[in-house]
Amino acid sequence: MATIPANAGITVPSQAAVTLDHLGDDEIFGEGKKPGFDIRYVIAAIRTNLLVFVAIIIAALTLALVATMLDTKRYTAVASVQINDQSQRVLGNAEENQSEVNGVWDTDRFLQTQVDVLKSRALALRVIKRLRLEGNAKFYEQMEAGAPGSGASPSAVRELTIGLLRSNMLIKLPRTSRVAMITFESTDPVLSAQVANAFAEEFIQASLQQRYDSSAYARNFVANQLQDAKGKLEESERNLNDYARSAGLIRTRNLEQGSSGNEGDAGSGASSVTTASLLQLNAAASQAKANRIAAEARLGSLNSKSLLADRDAMQNPAVQQLFTQRAEVEAKLQDELTRHLEGHPNVRQLRAQLKVIDGQLNMAAQNVRTGVRAEFEAAVATERQLVAQVSALKTATLAEQDSSVQYNLLAREADTNRALYDGLLQRYKELNASAGISTSNISIIDAADPPQGPSSPNLMKNLAYALLAGLGIAAVTTFLRNQFDDTVRVPEDVEHKLELPLLGVIPRSRDSDLLEELADPKSAVSEGYNSLRGALLYSTSHGLPKSLLVTSSQPSEGKTTTSYAIAQGFARMGRKVLLVDVDLRRPSLHRRIGLDNEKGMSTLLTNQDSIHHVVKPSGLTNLDVITSGPVPPSPTELIASTRMEELIEELSARYDVVVFDSPPILGLADAPLMSALVDGVIFIIESERARRGSLKAALRRLRTMRPMLLGAVLTMFDPNKAGNRYSEYYGYDYYTYSPSDKKKG
Repeated sequence: MATIPANAGITVPSQAAVTLDHLGDDEIFGEGKKPGFDIRYVIAAIRTNLLVFVAIIIAALTLALVATMLDTKRYTAVASVQINDQSQRVLGNAEENQSEVNGVWDTDRFLQTQVDVLKSRALALRVIKRLRLEGNAKFYEQMEAGAPGSGASPSAVRELTIGLLRSNMLIKLPRTSRVAMITFESTDPVLSAQVANAFAEEFIQASLQQRYDSSAYARNFVANQLQDAKGKLEESERNLNDYARSAGLIRTRNLEQGSSGNEGDAGSGASSVTTASLLQLNAAASQAKANRIAAEARLGSLNSKSLLADRDAMQNPAVQQLFTQRAEVEAKLQDELTRHLEGHPNVRQLRAQLKVIDGQLNMAAQNVRTGVRAEFEAAVATERQLVAQVSALKTATLAEQDSSVQYNLLAREADTNRALYDGLLQRYKELNASAGISTSNISIIDAADPPQGPSSPNLMKNLAYALLAGLGIAAVTTFLRNQFDDTVRVPEDVEHKLELPLLGVIPRSRDSDLLEELADPKSAVSEGYNSLRGALLYSTSHGLPKSLLVTSSQPSEGKTTTSYAIAQGFARMGRKVLLVDVDLRRPSLHRRIGLDNEKGMSTLLTNQDSIHHVVKPSGLTNLDVITSGPVPPSPTELIASTRMEELIEELSARYDVVVFDSPPILGLADAPLMSALVDGVIFIIESERARRGSLKAALRRLRTMRPMLLGAVLTMFDPNKAGNRYSEYYGYDYYTYSPSDKKKG
């Protein structure tokens, strides 16, 4: 790759630097992921439809203002009550001064239940009776409801009154609070306060009445159950004692219960004297067996090795003392042997002492073994004696168990009846102590006062709602208008509507002669093509493609100008560039740059000329041109021939970049055929002319040849138009040089 000069003036937009080596086929050919949400695009749509957007919002606000002025004033009164899940007892000790109202439900469910009670039909009936609202003509007038006729049935009047109360009452209970707000709305402030306070007071009265009624029912039910349980307990206790006396069973069950105060299960908590003795002797026999096994193992260890090799023998104090004496005598003997011979009296005396000590050691070790044997024999005798006693007690226990089957059945029945009786008795005492004497768990925090001003209609709130509704309707309208508008107007439309990467944006030329504006490096058009040139340098993983095809969906969208500008830009960078006109039907490149068209691509493809005969200098350094040549009778056959493929390979070998100016895609097969032969395709789109339908149709035709589609270039874009000013390319002319700057440059 050639080195880019420092003064080349290349601007590489970040969105146009497209790398293709990590993309799949769908993404390369424009069928990748959908474009995400773009706030700029939303703002663009709003500004495009600004008049409609503002008109809808103004209409909504006007309707809200008129409705507010015509609406009747209503007043809302608020009463607040605190709902606790515990209530104080009037009687009870320090540990029982609280009683849980919702012992089974969690707090959230309990509070929601209380809210449902406030909204209930039964509570509304209590309020109606308290305030005498049923059939009250003034009440119906204040509620803006027609009074029931004289022929209306009492049930119909009651239902109407209940419906008016419940529909105009609202209960609010925040999740982080236990204070419920009772609000009531009517056209009379005094009535609103009376109804709100009545709901709060009747809610408390209904809660107390319900608790008293449920307590009375529970007391009667528990009293009847208590009498039945008492009779069953007395009968089961008598049957148990009679059977124990007749069977001669002495059980420790009653003694254990009397000392502990707890009644255990008849099968586990009760036992006989024989069973207790068996358990104790069995435990002792198991311990004796363990002792015998340990003594036997110790004796076997002593018998399997020498006397003095046993650890127990070595730990004997007498043996340790003898070993100490023997060591001292051996030390003296060794000292004497260094000075005297074996027959010396001192040597013989010391050897005699060693012999005596060895005999004492053997005797002490033998005594240890004898003691271990005696322990083993004693353990064997103890084990045999305990096993015999256990066997005797097993026989007696088995005989007693046969007689205990019926006793256990009677004992279980007695225990069950006693537990049932004690529970019912305790519950009956609690109900008698607490019936009707506990305070309510609901208390009024703030009573409702007649409101000083109306709560509705609220002008600001209605205007806010109207504004939100207007914004919503305007947004939907704008969205629908934008969806049905398929014209590509701004650079963002290329990515949103066509899902193509944007390589560059070329502004609309302000001069009549576009070539002169291209020749001016400080013009806006030149800057746009410089950005396009920079994007092409990094459009693939290996950099600039060797051969480029410039095409569009329809004629006169700027293909020829773009082809010439790209070729001119790379030539100025020092690249050897060839610009080829392959529009064999309506060629225009030769007229644009002032060359004759007697020879060109058509004569090359028909083998009438060689390459060096048709290549013409453009007048710019490093830039050569091949015009289209005479119009052939069948351009498609020439482009589809093998000669075209050979020419592209040969031209790519001679030049650094070969730029092909092709005919449009729609209606012709030339551009799709050429796209399969080149290294990259540039798709030209004219701003505010191209439609999404025709562009997608052109792209579908192009993609059938599986080309390397580099991206799109938006030409003739006017950022100063009102509809285009939302685009991120608005202000494109900020860096446009003034005439004085151009002269200085």
